[in-house]
Amino acid sequence: MFTLPQLKAAHAKVKSGADFPAYVQEIMQMGLQYYEFKVANGQTTYHGADGFNISSDPIYPDKTISTDASPATVRQIIADHQQGKSDFMSFCQLVADAGVVKWVVDARSMLCSYYDLVGNTMVAEPIPQRY
Repeated sequence: MFTLPQLKAAHAKVKSGADFPAYVQEIMQMGLQYYEFKVANGQTTYHGADGFNISSDPIYPDKTISTDASPATVRQIIADHQQGKSDFMSFCQLVADAGVVKWVVDARSMLCSYYDLVGNTMVAEPIPQRY
């Protein structure tokens, strides 16, 4: 099964949203089924088969998540990030300001879903299956 150092090494290759599909392919090959990223502090919980999971430490100080969820704004932030217009830390702040509390990357369904504070899906984006 995967380890945090393996996952961190794969993530280190991601410089913009354009690199994301190859990253998902790589971690999927390690046995990852899905992961949950908490926007408030950057903690990630990775899930594999048979209930296996590991969590990272937070990667930045706590952010406030806006209670004014804006799916349209999140869609634009994602589109800009996929075009390389923002780095990861800026992306996290932008989606926090748009009301995203977490996102879930599901390698099984190749879908990335963004959730608001009450658990509603704001945006569900297919992950391109290219390298």
